[in-house]
This record gives sequence, structure tokens and C-alpha cells, in this order.
Amino acid sequence: MKKLMVTLMGLMMCLVCWAQTPDSTRVLNDLQPLKQQPREAILITQFLAGFHYNKTNLNDSLSEVIFSNLFSDLDANRAYFLEKEVAAFESYKYELDNQLVEGDLRFGFEVFSAYRTRAIERYQFVYKLLEKEMDFDKEEYFDFDRENAPWPKNERERDELWRKIIKNQALPYKLAGRDWPDISKSLTDRYKRVERAVTQYTSEDVFQAYMNAFTTAYDPHTNYFSPTDAEDFEIDMSLSLEGIGARLMQQLDYTVVSDIMPGGPAYLGKELEQNDKIIGIAQGDEGVFEDVIGWRLSEVVRKIRGPKGTVVRLQVLKHSKGASAQPEVIRIVRDKIKLEEQEAKAEVIPFVENGKTYKLGVITIPSFYINFDERNRGVQDYKSTTRDVKALIANLETQGIDGLMIDLRYNGGGSLDEAIELTGLFIPDGPVVQVRDMQNQVEVMADTDGGRVLYKGPLTVLVNRYSASASEIFAGAIQDYKRGVILGENSFGKGTVQNIVDLGPQLQRQMNRMISMYQQEGDVKAATELKELRAYLTENQIDLGQLKMTMAKFYRVTGNSTQRIGISPDVNFPTPFAPEEVGESRQSNALPWDEIISAQFKPTNQVDQKIVDQLNELYRLHLNEDPDLRKLVAEIEKSKQEMLQKSISLNLEERRTEGADEETDELATEIPANEVGEEPLPSRLSKDPYLKEAIRLLAELARKSIG
Repeated sequence: MKKLMVTLMGLMMCLVCWAQTPDSTRVLNDLQPLKQQPREAILITQFLAGFHYNKTNLNDSLSEVIFSNLFSDLDANRAYFLEKEVAAFESYKYELDNQLVEGDLRFGFEVFSAYRTRAIERYQFVYKLLEKEMDFDKEEYFDFDRENAPWPKNERERDELWRKIIKNQALPYKLAGRDWPDISKSLTDRYKRVERAVTQYTSEDVFQAYMNAFTTAYDPHTNYFSPTDAEDFEIDMSLSLEGIGARLMQQLDYTVVSDIMPGGPAYLGKELEQNDKIIGIAQGDEGVFEDVIGWRLSEVVRKIRGPKGTVVRLQVLKHSKGASAQPEVIRIVRDKIKLEEQEAKAEVIPFVENGKTYKLGVITIPSFYINFDERNRGVQDYKSTTRDVKALIANLETQGIDGLMIDLRYNGGGSLDEAIELTGLFIPDGPVVQVRDMQNQVEVMADTDGGRVLYKGPLTVLVNRYSASASEIFAGAIQDYKRGVILGENSFGKGTVQNIVDLGPQLQRQMNRMISMYQQEGDVKAATELKELRAYLTENQIDLGQLKMTMAKFYRVTGNSTQRIGISPDVNFPTPFAPEEVGESRQSNALPWDEIISAQFKPTNQVDQKIVDQLNELYRLHLNEDPDLRKLVAEIEKSKQEMLQKSISLNLEERRTEGADEETDELATEIPANEVGEEPLPSRLSKDPYLKEAIRLLAELARKSIG
């Protein structure tokens, strides 16, 4: 009887402990690899070894990169793990290459489980911390740039780091005049949502995180996409953020902009950019922001979508400002994304100088598009960039333009064929781009339109840091053929080609071959195991993921790669972006720049170094005299100084003073804009100094052409 009582009391104590345990610890999934994942991991290692452009061996060096990648991906700010906790996994550092080829996923699942445990512990600390108001009069600073910071050495260091993290997150609320109970509730609710998301991680989430730590060790554009990622995390264009024109994905606790749809409200506004993190959403101009950190992607999408003409405000952390990014508000008017808004468009801008009026055509190309389906079905009038630009040029020439500008700012690329065909409108027959595959075979891709040149007049191309891939191929060819003048910022520098591999069919084919091989060798056990896996995948209709893999590289006709360095303009406009901040070279493991043998081509020589030097001299004169350019340079210098900042004050009055100083600086830089020429240009040019200056330089190029 006594023994029974002790047993019952023990059981009751367990039930009490269970009842008092936070919900998050009761519903944790047992994170173990799914039946198909070891075999899928083996397939990925084989594909990368056999077909990745870089031909990197899966060895101890790559194993070390994978090790670092996973910890960096899970704990980018080094706030969850202690130094000793990372060290506890050191035995894996040079073993991952051996494990992955055998489908051994222990490291990924063990690290992820440890991260989940530490994360939940941290959130309990946050809840307790928020019970008492913080001292906002204390003079102290938060070092937010922790990418290369050491891991906390002990619990005391980790607690102090989190105290400053939470205080920094509380300060914007305090500056907005909210009282502590309100601030505490807002932040508690935020971390409750984050905690809920953490407790809902699945084996698919873990596998994707580990595989991406593995694939990005090869290069930043090689990625694994799980089936859930394809369905939920990267919303299809027809459903994506209907109303603002952006595609999203989920990166752990954050909703991240993965793409901006050309022609949509976000694209036209130029404020929301790829890789920006959305942390808050407000409806209308007066709505209160809802903190969406930790929300599921579908929940965020529902908040952003809305009727045409309504306003949504997004609170974002700008990717371009790195770890120092502070929340910024972007106002967007929702609109239906019209296909025609993504098409190339043209306008004529008059410029008057010394009594002479120059009519300058500007064609803006948001992307290099083509309707492959219509083309393959033999539709004669299928949509494409080149076809549309042909029609636009014909119309511009009926208006008697003196010069033409192709505006490729924010054009992230698209169809390679269209970039080649578009180049052919401005040059005679000849090579446009060279493509080298992983077997070092080079294909020279050329314009083959019979030597016809649609437009022979003065030509400029305007690019910025976000002009990439196909845009760089077009701009590079125009520059190499000396056909036109390239203006603007240095381009992005993406000179690699990716292909998508659907892993499901590939794994089925591989298993069939191996089953036959094992049967021929008499290995009944191995053949049976693979047959069981094949049946399991078929009967349960299990969809495997996709592998996006870098398989080739672009080269200009001169043999120079566009990789990392991009296209350097003939006339460089001021830019806030250093190569290490935005662009391909920002990624430490991006494939290197190199060169191959030049293709045989004949420059048109319509532009020579003398013309380029004269345009640069005129640009330098404008840089000193034009108020809009002076204002732009001042803003850029201020932005660069902010990027150098590695810490921020946690003192309320100091932060308030900093905010007031920023407002004063903005007012001080409000220089009345002088319109250029004897007649005013369209007022929007004062808001777009790059376009304004490009127009002036195109006018000068036209003047020299006319003689």
C-alpha cells in the first residue's frame, strides 16, 4: 500500500510538473530524418560532385564551410549558442563530407534540435526580462554588428547580450511615446509568436536548413528547395502579394522579399528591395503596425493583400544597410498587377540647350521577358522584349528623336535569348556573349539577324547596382562593340547560370538502376531496401524537393567575366553601395572573376575614348554645379557613414537627439532644384537625379553626332 501511495504521489508530481511546463515544451516534434531524406541527401551530393560548375571536391575544407554555414544560418547574430556549446560539435567539423555521401544527417538534426532548445530558453528569459521596465537613462551602447563577434562565453554574457537586444527593440516604442506595459505586451506577443513558430519546426525544415548549409558552400546561388518551400515559402507569382507586386519567402522568424515583380507598385516605388525583411504591417495611413516577426508566411500575405487603391504600410529592415539597419516605413498603394506594366515602355523627353531642342527617346526595360509558350506553339505575335522594343523604336523615330537611352535600372535579368536579340537591334552580326560550362566547353552566342541594325543613332545605356545577369550581358556587349555609352552605377556582377533539377524523378531513376545492379550482384538485402523505399515514395505520393545549381558562367565577347565585377560604366554616377555591401562580391563564396579567350568580333567604333572623356568632364562640371546632384552626393555620404556605424546608443535622450538631428539634416539638404536647360524638364527628373544627368549627357552625345 505504501509503495502504491509513493507511486501515485510520484505520478501526481509528474502531472503537476507537466501542467506547469510552458506549452512550447509540450508540443515539440521529435526531429528525426524522414525515410527518404538520407537517400535524397546522397543524390544531392552526387549532383553537386558531378555537375556543379565549380568542380569542388566534397572534402574536409568544404566540410568546415558547411559546419560554419549551419551555425551562421541558425544563429547569425551569435546570440543563442555559447562558445562551449558550439565547441561541443567540433568533432563533426571535418567529418561532414564523409557523412553526407552516405546520407548521414546526424549533424544537421542535432544542431537544429540544440538551436530549438536554446531559442525556447531565450524566449523564457525575455518574458521574465520584460516584467520590469528597463533603465532608459543609463549611458550604454549595443554593438549590433555581430557577424564576426565571438560567441558568448557563459550564461552571464548571453543574458547581458539579450538584455541589450531587447532594450534596443523597446526603444522605438519608447520614442513613440508608448508606456512600459504596452511595450512589454508588444514585445512579449512578438516572442510568443516566434516561439510558436520555433515549436512547429518539422523534419522538412531541418533537412532544408542543413541542405542549404551544404549547397551554399559551393556558391551562393546553389540552393535546395523543399516541397513545402515550393508550395508555402515562395508563393507563386499569381498569388504573391497581390496588390504590391513582390514575392516573399520565409527565413526562420523573418519574412523576406525574394523578388520584386517588374511593373508592380513595389517596383514602381523603388523603395522595397530584394532581401529586405518585413517586420511590421499597418493598414492605411493611420493603422497601427502589427509586429509580424515569427508569423507564418501565409499570415503575412493575408495582411499585405488588399483591394486596389488601398494603402498598406510596411516596416522593413533594409538589406542594403546590413546589420545596422533600423526599421524604415514604406508606404505602398495596392494595385492590380497588370501584365502590360511589366513591358518595355518609351517616352520622348525634350532638352533645350543654346537655343537647340534635342528630342531624346528613353526606353525603360524592367526585365528581359518572352512568352515561351506562345513561341513554342507558333503564335506569330508572341510577346517578347525585342519585339516590343522594335515597335517602340519605330514609333520614336517617327517623332524624330536625336538620341536613345535604354534604362536598365533594377532590371535583374530574364531571358538570355532576349538579351542577345535586343543587342542585335544596335549592332551588325557578331557574338554577344560566351557561355562556359563545367567541362570548360565554350559556346559563343551571337546575333544572327542578317546584319540589320534597327537603330544607328546616338545610344546610351543606364544601369545601377541592381542591374544584373541579362542586363549585364546587353550593357557589356554595347560597351565592347563601342556602340554606346554606359552610364550609372557599377552593375550587380552576377555572371553565373543556374538550372533547376527536380529531385523526385532523378531519385526514382537512380533507384531503378541501383536495384538492377544489386540484383545482378546478388545483394538481395540492398535491392529489397531500395524497393521498399521506392514503394514508400510511390504509395504515399511523396514529393521530393528541387536543386537549383550553378552549371555555367557568362563571359563578355572580350573574354572577361561579368562575375563579381559586373559592368563598369563609362561615366560613373555616385553610389551609396560598396561592392562588399550590395552585389555578387558581397558573398564571400561567390565564384571568382576570371577570363577566357576573346571571341572574334568587330567593334562599331561609334564611341571612342575621346567622347567618353568629354562626357566625364561635363559630368564633373554638373557634379559641382547641379543642386540635385549635390544633394544626392550629400545623402550618399551620410548613408556611407551610417553603414560604418557598428553600435547604437541605448540611452533614450541620446536616441531622441539623434532622430532630431536626422530630421534637421533632411531639411538642410532640401535644396531647391534647378531645372536644366532653357525650358524646364519634366518635374520628375528633379526626383530622379540619375535620369536627369543621363538625359543631359545623351543630349551632349547627340550634339556631337549632329556635328
